[in-house]
Amino acid sequence: MIELFFAVLGALFSVVNPLGAVPVFIAMTPDYTVTERNQTARSTGIYFTLILLGFFLAGTQILAFFGIHISAMRIAGGMMILSSGYGLINGKFAENRAINKEVEEEALQKEDISFTPLAMPLLSGPGSISYLITQYNEKPSWEAHLTIAAVIVFLGILVYLILRSARYLYRILGEAGLKALSRIMGFIVMSLGVQYIIIGIMQLIQGLK
Repeated sequence: MIELFFAVLGALFSVVNPLGAVPVFIAMTPDYTVTERNQTARSTGIYFTLILLGFFLAGTQILAFFGIHISAMRIAGGMMILSSGYGLINGKFAENRAINKEVEEEALQKEDISFTPLAMPLLSGPGSISYLITQYNEKPSWEAHLTIAAVIVFLGILVYLILRSARYLYRILGEAGLKALSRIMGFIVMSLGVQYIIIGIMQLIQGLK
């Protein structure tokens, strides 16, 4: 289970890419006090955790309700993850998560930006949600489910710590450093997306035999 924990953590961290959210978080909180920024980071981490836990636990029921086969979810999820990785490599993390100038301007006028646009869609998007739903079906044991749930909670804590330290990280790494890390993660994410698409297609072909 330790191997599963770190395998899921590595994949999910790459797909979520909380480091890529640092510049966006700073841009959306220019006039916040330290206390307000810390509170926003904490609320974002909590919302992020609840959103992913909700979809992870209820994902199978959602698929069944709409009559979606898990293979189709793998292919669609792989395409979303692939698109997310492509956006990371091209330095378009925010745009790929539907965060444009209009959204940023709207966020500047909102009293609370922790749920939207920070927790969703910036951090928890279609890529991470489809990945978790697929993991739930691929690893049906309750031990695996508890392990993956623990990963989500741990990642929520990491999101909080990273956003809380956003200004320090930006000062240390700079725009170039954050983009370099995002490109590295983008390559990993694209590889993960391609893998999911291949597995989904192979399962569909086997189902037709």
